[in-house]
Amino acid sequence: MARVALVTGGTRGIGAAIAIALKNAGYKVAANYAGNDEAAGKFKDETGIPVYKWSVADYDACAAGIAQVEADLGPVDVLVNNAGITRDAMFHKMTRDQWHDVMGTNLNGVFNMTHPLWTGMRDRKFGRVITISSINGQKGQMGQANYSAAKAGDIGFTKALAQEGARAGITVNVICPGYIATDMVMAVPEKVRESIIAQIPVGRLGEPEDIARCVVFLASDEASFITGATLTANGGQYLT
Repeated sequence: MARVALVTGGTRGIGAAIAIALKNAGYKVAANYAGNDEAAGKFKDETGIPVYKWSVADYDACAAGIAQVEADLGPVDVLVNNAGITRDAMFHKMTRDQWHDVMGTNLNGVFNMTHPLWTGMRDRKFGRVITISSINGQKGQMGQANYSAAKAGDIGFTKALAQEGARAGITVNVICPGYIATDMVMAVPEKVRESIIAQIPVGRLGEPEDIARCVVFLASDEASFITGATLTANGGQYLT
């Protein structure tokens, strides 16, 4: 029987590529999204992947959404915590709302999604929790104290939870993408993109599919001995 995978922020950008790659690898996939109904509807029509709307920043909404996914598709075996937002500002201008919004989605959201699924994974003696962090969670980034802190927190969460899940057959890993050719990055002025690419040794932006392939591997049985790991996928821009 096909395993069930749930991808948050799964209808656009990196999340959409992950959801499609998992489907192509034989998983039954559910894609969560927060607000863009038009994009979600288009994604569902084009891929046949069912979509579910809730905010990962709301624990009760996550629990209810997960329950619906499991009622429709079966117990979730693979969770991909991909949902993320930015509210960039220099720290002296950053508001409390900008801080709490980013923490609510990018860090609390990882707890809110993983916690309701954890007991079931433990009981079934199998699970994959894969969280998408960022190069900026590793090195920091000016104007992103909130984002960098949350993404660094995702790495710490992964390392701690991996130790708890190992004996129960659950692996917990994190992927740190560099600059990926998503709509957000491609919308910046061309000169800015060129300056970013100049810092990447492989000489290009990453593609969403580059990250999706990492997820498919970490979700597989072949990766069962890998847990608590940080998989860096940034074209050599930042080496750890």
